Amino acid sequence: MLRTEALVAGWQKPATQAIDLSLAAGEIVGLTGPNGVGKSTLLAALAGRARIFSGRIQLQPGLRLALQTQDVPPVDGLPLSGRELLALTGASPEGLPPWLTERIDIRLDRLSGGQRHYLALWAVLQAPADLILLDEPTNNLDAAGVRHLTAHLHERSKGGTGIIVVSHDAAFVEAACDRVVVLEARDGE
Repeated sequence: MLRTEALVAGWQKPATQAIDLSLAAGEIVGLTGPNGVGKSTLLAALAGRARIFSGRIQLQPGLRLALQTQDVPPVDGLPLSGRELLALTGASPEGLPPWLTERIDIRLDRLSGGQRHYLALWAVLQAPADLILLDEPTNNLDAAGVRHLTAHLHERSKGGTGIIVVSHDAAFVEAACDRVVVLEARDGE
């Protein structure tokens, strides 16, 4: 479904080492490594947002992609409920954890940061995508949220969706991923 060959990506200058990566349908791959090695940049390159300096990306023709970034949109003063957010993105609230289902009709700016984060994450997870890219999805989640996320990722991958997860949460990566790729710093850095 996806393959990179000696891919070097970045923004104004290269931010990654040359990366060879493959992902099969239904596989969950974790990307780990120290800060600054280009994990988020790699996801951005796969989504067509970052610059490719060398190498190449091969995607299955017609592949539908969904990307969750670490950026959380500001919602202060925005009269939008969780249900309305999911409707705007075409995501169903079905399958949300009970602790969030009971709060789905509350305005986003009245939810906790973790609740808002999980709703935004859920919108990406429920997207009609063949490949889901997640950047630090456990940020702001409590233990119950991480457990629910892990179970949902396994469920989604059983349907053939490929998933790449960037995370520093070693326990989550171990529980959620079929395979882990450790990115190293670029030579000389």
